[in-house]
Amino acid sequence: MGTIKHVLIIKSPPEKIYLAITTKEGVVNWWTQQTEIGNNIGEINVFDFGGKYHNEMKIINLVPDKRVEWECIVGDKEWMGTKFIFEIEEKDGSAILKFTHADWREETEFFASCNYQWGYYMTSLKQYCETGIGSPFRKE
Repeated sequence: MGTIKHVLIIKSPPEKIYLAITTKEGVVNWWTQQTEIGNNIGEINVFDFGGKYHNEMKIINLVPDKRVEWECIVGDKEWMGTKFIFEIEEKDGSAILKFTHADWREETEFFASCNYQWGYYMTSLKQYCETGIGSPFRKE
């Protein structure tokens, strides 16, 4: 099984990063502006990227300011059943974000493309948390 991992140092408090991942106001500023966000374990987050991609993620774990975990229940066939884990740790006035996209069945060209895209969106998340301005997908 394949796993995508990214580790970032973000000059921001953990609570700001957690809100950027778990609220609509946050997600629309770094990932995609077409978003619906749940607030509790078991609820569904919806992320649309124009007419190109539609993803639904079940919230399976929330630990305020420390951990967010989703499972893909609707989306690209290669994403189905994969897990998205955001681990946040405070360190010296900043935070370390460990992002994992786990449980891929195989490492395909789409896997490699997603690794690149996740790098882009992790940079966008970092910029949003540090400056208030990210680079989310915008519907054209």
